[in-house]
Amino acid sequence: MTGKITICLKVNGRTYERLAEPRILLSDFLRHEINRTGTHVGCEHGVCGACTVLIDGESVRSCLTLAVQAEDTEVTTVEGLGEVDDLNLLQRKFREHHALQCGFCTPGMLMTATDILSRRQRLTEAELRDALSGNICRCTGYEHIVRAVAEALEETLGGQA
Repeated sequence: MTGKITICLKVNGRTYERLAEPRILLSDFLRHEINRTGTHVGCEHGVCGACTVLIDGESVRSCLTLAVQAEDTEVTTVEGLGEVDDLNLLQRKFREHHALQCGFCTPGMLMTATDILSRRQRLTEAELRDALSGNICRCTGYEHIVRAVAEALEETLGGQA
């Protein structure tokens, strides 16, 4: 007996079924079983945020989540946000504001920001910085990231009070 089970996940709108260890982390399942390598693994302790994905629209640390916990949910990875020739709003704002350098934190940062935008709430700069604070970036100093997300949020809210 292999000890493996069938894990079935819906990722970026597509269903994947694989035989895997029941204890496989969602980050490892995404990267190694279905080749969604945009989900980065940094600290493997849930601290850095590089592995952030959305489960049913809410940001989670995939390095702290078992793949089986994501069954019967919709998982969105950075690959599900947009295409090279058709970037979504956040991706465009990140590009416009140079909100990345090495790019390691970028997928997790984009996924956290996607969750922030989905809540459709106006945030002060301090609140936005706090909302992004669970994602560590060692390169940018966050200025460009905060500007990019703030502009995307403003555009999403369309000037609503």
